[in-house]
Amino acid sequence: MSGSSKPELSKSLSGLQLWGIAVGLVISGEYFGWSYGWAAAGTLGFLVTTILIALMYTTFIFSFTELTTAIPHAGGPFAYSFRAFGPNGGFLAGFATLIEFVFAPPAIALAIGAYLNVQFPALDPKLVAVGAYVVFMGLNIAGVSIAASFELFVTVLAIFELLVFMGVVAPGFSWANFTAKGWAGSDTLTLEGFGGIFAAIPFAIWFFLAIEGAAMAAEETKDPRRTVPRAYIGGILTLVALAFGTMIFAGGVGDWTQLSNINDPLPQAMKAVVGESSGWLHMLVWIGLFGLIASFHGIIMGYSRQIFALARAGYLPPVFATLHPTRRTPHWATLAGGVVGIAAIYSDELVTIGGQPLTANIVTMSVFGAIVMYIMSMASLFRLRTVEPGLERPFRAPFYPVFPAISLVLAVLALGTMIYFNPLVFGLFVGLLAAAWVIYRLTAGLRTTGTLDPLLNLSAADLAQVEARTLTD
Repeated sequence: MSGSSKPELSKSLSGLQLWGIAVGLVISGEYFGWSYGWAAAGTLGFLVTTILIALMYTTFIFSFTELTTAIPHAGGPFAYSFRAFGPNGGFLAGFATLIEFVFAPPAIALAIGAYLNVQFPALDPKLVAVGAYVVFMGLNIAGVSIAASFELFVTVLAIFELLVFMGVVAPGFSWANFTAKGWAGSDTLTLEGFGGIFAAIPFAIWFFLAIEGAAMAAEETKDPRRTVPRAYIGGILTLVALAFGTMIFAGGVGDWTQLSNINDPLPQAMKAVVGESSGWLHMLVWIGLFGLIASFHGIIMGYSRQIFALARAGYLPPVFATLHPTRRTPHWATLAGGVVGIAAIYSDELVTIGGQPLTANIVTMSVFGAIVMYIMSMASLFRLRTVEPGLERPFRAPFYPVFPAISLVLAVLALGTMIYFNPLVFGLFVGLLAAAWVIYRLTAGLRTTGTLDPLLNLSAADLAQVEARTLTD
């Protein structure tokens, strides 16, 4: 098979649209999920956790952008790790990313269903969740420009609503409320509070999880060397500001412990200031749905590109690398991820993990995939700087090697903490990777087509050099 016969995605995205994807992938995390970190660490303890995780993500994005602009590829971390560590490295990063992006959407879809069920009790939340999959898979298949324009629209609405929330509750904010018993229920930092800072790491990650998915749209972006750095840096700065603003304002309007174990902390915080009948509150509840929709829609775009890239390189059946004949979108890859997500939705009450429903753990599973991918990406950055110093890098990580080292160390710390607090889910994560590895080894014939994915810039001879270099090391 010649390089020219490989399916290639169309380049139609602007830098603004890519910024919308980067922020939209994450923004549901500003609306729910993070407040469980207060239950583990308290407001002050979780503030420390969030500072650490924000540092990890900020240094990660400034470093990750070097890889994205040097190797603009739909597989994102898969391509970088393949280039750095060969096929086995590509496998680990690619399938870890796939787990992250396939396991996050079912939880968000069920949140959409649960939200609408509160407003319309006659609606079945699971049917709504499945309907969300059908609608947004269809929108993604319709065309990347259409999908990205919609993503930008709902993302801007979701950001606007968060700013409205901060402005409305500001008159009721008190720093004394925020700091009261802020160290895991104590006014002073104790050993329990110190442990809570680490236990709360997954909930701080939820503020930023999946921003790296914009890398999978880099191949479809106009002039990625210029637009990707702007979109990524603008995206992470936007999310850091929103994360701290949302958390601090919500925690200072009353008794923060009443918000620490619920899925709707923002409406409840606003209710404490403006009352239940306020039009501001109803606007927050309704427009808040756009935050969920933005992330759900964006992550579908992310998983479809990851499946497409893995199939195009021979790591998954080639049918998933097929593009729609007129829309030039990976329609079979989009549908494949949807089948897994819908199966997870209907397995919620049939399958339990550690005594909890399946979907209560799939976000943790998604985080495990993300952390492994972060580690592999930073390792790839260091590796490529050493073995390919001549690789064209339109954007170079600032303060190298400090920034990528900070990100790598914090990611390893996060992984160790996650394993300690979630050993069963980690075991299942390893089991999924092991099963994928068996399939990967049994389908070796898919990767002997003479030329690998040309966007990796590796011919058969180049591939042999990468493999030899990996074995030598």
